[in-house]
Amino acid sequence: MLKKRIIPCLDITGGRVVKGINFVNLRDVGDPVEWARKYDREKADELVFLDITATSDNRETLIDLVAKVSDEIFIPLTVGGGIRTVKDMQNILKAGAGKISINTAAVKNPDLIKEGSSHYGAQCIVVAVDVKREGGGFKVYVRGGRDRTDINALEWCKYAEDLGAGELLVTSMDRDGTKDGYDLELLKKITGVVNIPVIASGGCGKLSHLYDAIEIGGASAVLAASIFHYGEFTISEAKSYLSERGVNIRK
Repeated sequence: MLKKRIIPCLDITGGRVVKGINFVNLRDVGDPVEWARKYDREKADELVFLDITATSDNRETLIDLVAKVSDEIFIPLTVGGGIRTVKDMQNILKAGAGKISINTAAVKNPDLIKEGSSHYGAQCIVVAVDVKREGGGFKVYVRGGRDRTDINALEWCKYAEDLGAGELLVTSMDRDGTKDGYDLELLKKITGVVNIPVIASGGCGKLSHLYDAIEIGGASAVLAASIFHYGEFTISEAKSYLSERGVNIRK
């Protein structure tokens, strides 16, 4: 049985780590390299680096910064933001990433998932999905949550898997930064229709939320920022909490 993972996330804009609520009101929380070192020391299972304004600013990911972060850590690194082509993927992997996260570009050109998977293997391709509740359903948003689409999130997740995605990073925009807990209904629905790992994102405020995302939502990994960035909990405390409750977690 695959062990569950705890993944801190660095949202990057202007070369700095930021954190907001519902994708807006961003606060500067520090230097990405220093945060990467900290999470490496704490033995996070992975680190996610998202250049959250690369797409909306119509620019490429900050390759030099990715390389600096990669040079400082030994844990796996996933990088997203501004990746539009297989060549972009190659550049990010050369800079030291182990996985590529694509969102807007995948929605605009779903074949990019297939091409990336074909070139680098499904294990390298993470499709990030930003989701908002609408009526009784869930819609996909792109460009850092700025633009709504008419795409049904559940259908899109299944399609991404069929095209060769190796993993999904599912963020509830409604819960992002609120600390009210992950959207368990959303997670249950998505993990019920796909067979690839799902990373839960958006809303973690306490350790029980991590447990709920895994045990109720069916997530294979839990991503969090606020609770770790602001020193409310350490990675070690999170791992101990889950392990004590019978979750198969990496030590």
